[in-house]
Amino acid sequence: MGNIYNSISAIFFVLLCILSARRQEFSVRPALLLPIMLFLLMALSLAWSLDINSSLRALGKEASLLFIPVAFFLNRRLNRKCTDDILKNYSIAMCVFALYCVCRAIVRYSSSHNPDVFFYHELSGPGLNAIYCSVLISLALFEFLSKKHKTFWGYAAMIFLLVMVFLLSSKNIIVIDVLLIIVYYLFFSGLPKKTAIITTIVFCIMALGLGYYSKIHERILHEMQPAIVPTTSTGIHNVTIGEAWHNDKFASNHYFNGTAFRVYQIRIFTEMLQEEPILFTGYGLNTSIIKIDEKGREHNIYIGDGKGGQGYNKFNFHNQYIEAFADLGIFGFLIVVAAVVINLRNGIKLKYFVHIAFAILMISLFLTESFLWRQRGVVFFTLFYCVFNNLQPACPPKKVQQDPVNAL
Repeated sequence: MGNIYNSISAIFFVLLCILSARRQEFSVRPALLLPIMLFLLMALSLAWSLDINSSLRALGKEASLLFIPVAFFLNRRLNRKCTDDILKNYSIAMCVFALYCVCRAIVRYSSSHNPDVFFYHELSGPGLNAIYCSVLISLALFEFLSKKHKTFWGYAAMIFLLVMVFLLSSKNIIVIDVLLIIVYYLFFSGLPKKTAIITTIVFCIMALGLGYYSKIHERILHEMQPAIVPTTSTGIHNVTIGEAWHNDKFASNHYFNGTAFRVYQIRIFTEMLQEEPILFTGYGLNTSIIKIDEKGREHNIYIGDGKGGQGYNKFNFHNQYIEAFADLGIFGFLIVVAAVVINLRNGIKLKYFVHIAFAILMISLFLTESFLWRQRGVVFFTLFYCVFNNLQPACPPKKVQQDPVNAL
């Protein structure tokens, strides 16, 4: 569905929270102030933005950072049961969505006989990045995984969503999901030690099998081989990590895989910091892309063929930490870091596995995607960040007063 439906849903959610608000339930939760601070800094960056119109358009997309936390302030804090109910309903909805994606792929395969329809962006569908889809499904997977008393359908849903994550073929998400599942069975499942170890070994074997017989195996080879040893085939030169960091000039036939391109982007960001006074201000919300374009032309990377092919100079940093720093300066960077650290700390403090999994998933995703600079990403992160960090503190068990006569 288009972003407009996402926006309409968020608007109705905020309106419902306002209409149901009671004065005695209003309270400000410190952790939820961080998204608001990030939005206010975005708004402030209009004062020095390289392109005010671009920043204004982006600011409207980022409004969830302001309105969703305010909606949570207006109503009572959630207890653990409420949060579990939210996650249960969300997870069922994601199972339905994943089933729709698979059915859609089957229909397409029946006419095209192309197996690629079951993998990566082809599986997630038009307009939805496979990496973003993997994140949405992963949270539902962890919710089913963490249920202590699983039904047959609970196990079926968990396995189905795990397979779906592998079919979507996002290397980063797959690695993080596998590690988190191992952590769950070893430390959170409550299984006897021997059973937990056996379960972990069985899961690792299954994960290796899924990885080897899916597109993820091809994608890992695609990333690793040219990233270390330069290769040239059919007139295309695969850029290594070292070349991405050191070469001053590239050519139109130079190809960057995902790893090499992110190294190149980190490199040009360090050049921007050295060449311009952006430490405290950045370039303004959603305007660092202007400087990325300039750097791409300076280093002579492929800038498109003029026939619709997108050049490397048109991609943002694909790193939320760097994106925030480049657009909003060091204060934007620190707010993003503070949000993910506090999110993880609160999850560990409550020993709430799904919260911990969400926090680690976001920390790792921010290394490879500018997640908060996308409408779906900012709504997803802000909403679940508020859900998890809005929990009521658990009430300590009441002490039973002992009868002194019976005690004797």
